[in-house]
Amino acid sequence: MSQRVAKEGNIKYALSGLDRFIASVSPGETFVVECAINANDGTIRHLGQQLTEADITMPFVNGATGPIEVRGAKADDMLKVEIVSMEVGGLGFTALWPGIGMFPDWVRRREFGIQTRVVEVKDGLVRWNEHLKLPVKPMIGVIGVAPLHGAVLTVDNGTHGGNLDVQEITTGNTVMLRVHADGAHLFLGDCHAIQGDGECNGMGAIEIAATLTVKVSLEKAPARLNHPRIETPTHICTLGCARPLEDAMRLAFEEMVYWLEEEWRIPAAEGYMLLGQIAEARCTQVVNPKYTYICKVNKDIVRKYFG
Repeated sequence: MSQRVAKEGNIKYALSGLDRFIASVSPGETFVVECAINANDGTIRHLGQQLTEADITMPFVNGATGPIEVRGAKADDMLKVEIVSMEVGGLGFTALWPGIGMFPDWVRRREFGIQTRVVEVKDGLVRWNEHLKLPVKPMIGVIGVAPLHGAVLTVDNGTHGGNLDVQEITTGNTVMLRVHADGAHLFLGDCHAIQGDGECNGMGAIEIAATLTVKVSLEKAPARLNHPRIETPTHICTLGCARPLEDAMRLAFEEMVYWLEEEWRIPAAEGYMLLGQIAEARCTQVVNPKYTYICKVNKDIVRKYFG
């Protein structure tokens, strides 16, 4: 039976190498992690519920379960986290919250005020209303390891991962992160039943509790693994986390040039030119302290490079 890491008592609001480990796993091990809804466990109780200022205390949102020790992990290793499966809860929500989103009125903090939509998630569908039902596309919003120094809040992201909010972090795919501290200190949380590109309204996904089954492994990190990477059955993906948005895009493309050169033996200048023809890229969120941009390359294309 797989080890199960409970969320109760183990939810953190910063990724750090200073917290005690709540569980320990070995490379090659498959285990289960319980993740709480991002608005604090137990806050969402019923359809029609409207959140109040007392329900959410910024910046203590996006709670992540962890840290989980990966035995034998050392600085400059690469931690690979394969997402085997995701099981989402039955109630999720999205909300408008003053000061958060694409259009924050940062002086008056008024906008539309607090508005909440609690939805039922059942039979693979997000039931937006009696007429509109959206297919569930589950994803993990927060995945990361201890940062190089100190602690980073779970609302933020960076080279260590964190609040990435990338739809490709989902079942069947593998996330790769550079390890900065012994044991890696793996954190997982802030799961979504579905999320649109940009996550435009801040709490823009269908935020939901989830139970994850994941498998970890370790390799020596590539020399230029600076930001998280993702591999899917069809694509290699690199991420950039930064503001302004164009810097996040530049980082994602830079990371892809490195990956194409190091693993696929495509010279950097030619890889850069090739990306001008084959890159699939977009912003996945513009609401966190740093934006996230993804650059994707179809593996079938680069496999043909050498015939």
